[in-house]
Amino acid sequence: MSTTTPSLYDGDRPLFHLAEEPHHPDGHSTMLGFWLYLMSDCLIFAALFAMYATTAQSFGGGPGPKELFELPLVALNTAMLLFSSITYGFAMLVMEKGNKGATLLWLAITGLFGAAFLSIELYEFSHLIHEGATPQSSAFLSSFFTLVGTHGLHVTVGIVWLITLMVQVGRKGLIPANKRRLMCLSMFWHFLDVVWIGVFTFVYLMGVAR
Repeated sequence: MSTTTPSLYDGDRPLFHLAEEPHHPDGHSTMLGFWLYLMSDCLIFAALFAMYATTAQSFGGGPGPKELFELPLVALNTAMLLFSSITYGFAMLVMEKGNKGATLLWLAITGLFGAAFLSIELYEFSHLIHEGATPQSSAFLSSFFTLVGTHGLHVTVGIVWLITLMVQVGRKGLIPANKRRLMCLSMFWHFLDVVWIGVFTFVYLMGVAR
């Protein structure tokens, strides 16, 4: 059996493009691109953790973690984000069964837990600033607000994305494109959960234990 390969010439002129695009599995490029994005986000948070590690003892004569952090409040905040990951998992399970209503319900519950997380974090920030512990007070507080604030910004983006997808699912149902988008958001949401566990352990628990 002989095989033929596409000609790279049109007469005497070389071809610099393909007449037909090669076939890729549906959604293949989307998932690959999103994994690359998550890897770049990992580098951002790795840099922020490294920055915090180098400034965690630079209090500038001001208060440190033991004086500032309220572990019960932070533990409650952590529980909100962990619960949101669990409820998103339930949303993905019912999505695979094609249950549109249940998917929207679990997504809404996930959004409420995410909003609760952000509300507690904003309260913590406002309380610290009211006590005079501002980002300008010390290198420790600058890196703390930057690291935790960047994570909070990601959660905010995730909630906006979640609401947008809920509207899309409500209008068009669980079509393959919406399922693929929900899968991407699932990876993003669980990624934020893992990052927050690192923040809770490295910043809050180790900070108070020192």
